[in-house]
Amino acid sequence: MASSLAMPGAPPPKPIPIKDRTSIVFVEKGQLDVVDGAFVLVDANGVRTHIPVGGLACIMLEPGARVSHTAVALAARVGTLLIWVGEAGVRLYAAGQPGGARSDRLLWQCRLALDPDARLKVVRRMYQIRFGERAPQRRSIEQLRGIEGVRVRTLYENLARQFGVPWKRRSYNPADWDFSDVPNRCLSSATACLYGITEAAVLAAGYAPAVGFLHTGKPLSFVYDIADLFKFETAVPAAFRIAGQHAKGRLGAAEPGREVRLACRDTFRKTRLLKRLIPTIGEVLSAGELEPPKSPEDAVEPAFADPPSSGDEGHRG
Repeated sequence: MASSLAMPGAPPPKPIPIKDRTSIVFVEKGQLDVVDGAFVLVDANGVRTHIPVGGLACIMLEPGARVSHTAVALAARVGTLLIWVGEAGVRLYAAGQPGGARSDRLLWQCRLALDPDARLKVVRRMYQIRFGERAPQRRSIEQLRGIEGVRVRTLYENLARQFGVPWKRRSYNPADWDFSDVPNRCLSSATACLYGITEAAVLAAGYAPAVGFLHTGKPLSFVYDIADLFKFETAVPAAFRIAGQHAKGRLGAAEPGREVRLACRDTFRKTRLLKRLIPTIGEVLSAGELEPPKSPEDAVEPAFADPPSSGDEGHRG
């Protein structure tokens, strides 16, 4: 797929829907480029490793990774999100956004976020999906956030006990990877994986990562909202399992962060996470009970109609 897309005069790209892709790949110490029509990682010795860019939800670029203009353009054409991160994904620096092909879902999301009643309904639906029960009645968003925080701390403690992990509290410093203990570093690596593919799904579906409902004021507020619905089913148990193996000396010389990323990749595949993300976003926003905005009657049609895309609604391809 990559080779045909990279050649001059190639037919328009047909992005693979997010639900049919592999979740995530981490890249470090190499140059991402398009060579002989293929998307490749070239190491210091000139050895090429082919990366099936069109079949990935996102690519995490760790320190030591460089990327060419041609590679960025190809990733954008096939709708694969590039994310520049710190070591093991503990810090996010920037992201190349492949979405933005339409505005109707973005306008709907903003309308829901600006309506106090609709926003509360969306948050209550998120609570129900996350904990399997209805949110307490007559509670504000701030109160629900506090209740959720208590339950999350309890879930951390239970998982630490289950996997034999010495646990104090969630504590990390995004600017200092070695500041945290091993369990917290495992959690940071795991959540970075989950946030990466969630952001890819949010953008592919045509929504804005920054327009959140429970989380607000952050570049990835909506990503955190959606990722939290799956966090304790996927990333967090994988992190505690690897941390438990490390505590028992079962990892040997293996680096816990890398083992966590591999465990998340397998967990995302087993739970069919990519197939569930975009439908769940629609389910959550529909709880706000506001109809998506319609085009005005006097709207000017485009001069040239684009052919239907095989990708998700928000893809530009």
